[in-house]
Amino acid sequence: MSQPLILIVDDDAELSQMLVELLTREGWAVHAVLTAGDGERAIPQRRPEVVVLDLMLPDANGLDVCRRWRGLYPHLAILMLTARGDALDRVLGLEIGADDYLAKPFDRRELVARIRALLRRQLPGWATPALLRFDGLTIDRLQREVVVGQRVVALTGIEHKLLLALAGEPGVPRSREQLCAAAQSGNYRPLDRTVDVQVGRLRRKLDEAAPGRGWIGTVRGEGYVFMPRRA
Repeated sequence: MSQPLILIVDDDAELSQMLVELLTREGWAVHAVLTAGDGERAIPQRRPEVVVLDLMLPDANGLDVCRRWRGLYPHLAILMLTARGDALDRVLGLEIGADDYLAKPFDRRELVARIRALLRRQLPGWATPALLRFDGLTIDRLQREVVVGQRVVALTGIEHKLLLALAGEPGVPRSREQLCAAAQSGNYRPLDRTVDVQVGRLRRKLDEAAPGRGWIGTVRGEGYVFMPRRA
């Protein structure tokens, strides 16, 4: 199953690369940008759970950015990471909306522990995250929204249930019986051939959004399998 996404916004390319490697080893998806403007674009596109935000950016003041993002994305967890570690800056950062504040240089284990604490707060049901993320595909369980690249793919209720059933166990073949059960609504239980039709429609919609990607494969004699590349 896909993991939460951490967005790093820091103009120190060497430090950002170190953070990407460190946090990726924790099993998290990580995306790094070097400017506030790139971070501004990345948040609605990638929908991170946690942002690690530098205070001193080349195109904006980190405090102003934090204040704006807190207003735009009230549920986003923001950890401010900065060389300015005096008490006044720390208090100011927390007061304008940062969830946590860590001064450079920092202990790597402490940074990981703080991000893990923010994720526990963000995703109480971490075992079944609200967002399933794969390379080029995001499935929002709560909003019932599927995004391929930057394009929202309109799915019917049954198609959405089938995609969740397949993406919930990537690489594992799902039989038609299992998919019938997943797609069941009330007393309605689709036939095997109906599932074939619905999976065919789902596959076409995903292929139209990302031609040649081939998200769903057919397993002869078994059913279907979701074949992602990890985000």
